[in-house]
Amino acid sequence: MSIDRAVMAFAGMMILVSLVLSHFHSPYWLLFTAFVGLNLVQAAFSGFCPAAMIFKRLGFKAGTAFS
Repeated sequence: MSIDRAVMAFAGMMILVSLVLSHFHSPYWLLFTAFVGLNLVQAAFSGFCPAAMIFKRLGFKAGTAFS
């Protein structure tokens, strides 16, 4: 799996988890959903993504967006 796909999978899982938590626990978890979305937007424009750096250190192969 490439870093790009790992970042998308991780972001998708975080969004789904926060939606479930907001439904069953507290609507404030939607703020985390917004944070993940904003981080994806800034990464699209700047190329900086902390999750991509972590996945790179874990040995994932480079993709086209994050190397």
